[in-house]
Amino acid sequence: MTGENQTVITEFLLLGLPIKSEQKNLVYALFLAMYVTTVLGNLLIIMLIHLDSHLHTPMYFFLSNLSFSDLCFSSVTMPKLLQNMKSQVPSIPYSGCLAQMYFFLFFGDLESFLLVAMAYDRYVAICFPLHYTTIMSPRVCLSLVALSWVLTTLHALLHTLLTARLCFCADNVIPHFFCDLSALLRLSCSDIQINEWVIFTIGGLIVIIPFLLIIMSYARIVLSVLKVPSARGIRKAFSTCGSHLFVVSLFFGTIIALYLCPSADNSTVKETVMAVMYTVVTPMLNPFIYSLRNRDMKGALGRVFCKKIFSCYL
Repeated sequence: MTGENQTVITEFLLLGLPIKSEQKNLVYALFLAMYVTTVLGNLLIIMLIHLDSHLHTPMYFFLSNLSFSDLCFSSVTMPKLLQNMKSQVPSIPYSGCLAQMYFFLFFGDLESFLLVAMAYDRYVAICFPLHYTTIMSPRVCLSLVALSWVLTTLHALLHTLLTARLCFCADNVIPHFFCDLSALLRLSCSDIQINEWVIFTIGGLIVIIPFLLIIMSYARIVLSVLKVPSARGIRKAFSTCGSHLFVVSLFFGTIIALYLCPSADNSTVKETVMAVMYTVVTPMLNPFIYSLRNRDMKGALGRVFCKKIFSCYL
């Protein structure tokens, strides 16, 4: 294509959610409530883990990082979505679109790696309880989190740089509520073979390997618990693992279906609904599934607030 026929794209238009105009206020209120719940739930977990010394353990160290990741992951898309639902022209600058895509990939990848670290932590705690403190030392925990940040930074940066080199011609309408990588590739008038190859190879490894490691960890946990003839222990293990695996399957399943196993039958509405599942629903559910149902977290909540109330009286 010649330079004369190219139009420099300075902004993109986000079509948002496929909803009717009379339903906008109701959907806006619903998504606002879900976002506020996500923010407050994850902030509460971070605050409790920071303030209560009883929670200064590897398990809750990973939980605090997961809560921070969930908080940021949801904040990458939700504020812009809520703003655009009230705007007549739901636009986003070109640079802002690339930035949103980078942080979306970054915190999405970070969440998957942290879920692996948490699954490994539970595996060691249940299958090797006598060696837990040795295996999950502070140095190992910090190394796992640091490695997660490094890998996610490199992966998100790779996709962002490959997308930045593409040309976008006349069409600047993104049929989505955020700057999704696959939606941007469909708008490009450049050769996107390298981008697609990176998605299916490196992106596949980033998603599939963590998912398999999590499944293997929980499978080993279940097998270990089944060896102990305790009905209460078995019931507790299946209850915990079941709820964890539900959220993990929801998060990884939608990502694999959208990016690694795309179908010709996938409509824009279907893709948007699937994206809502892992960008909005999962970060909201994680605080309840992983922490707020936990007895230690409830105890920490009571201790922290009792301490605050007592200090106020003094």
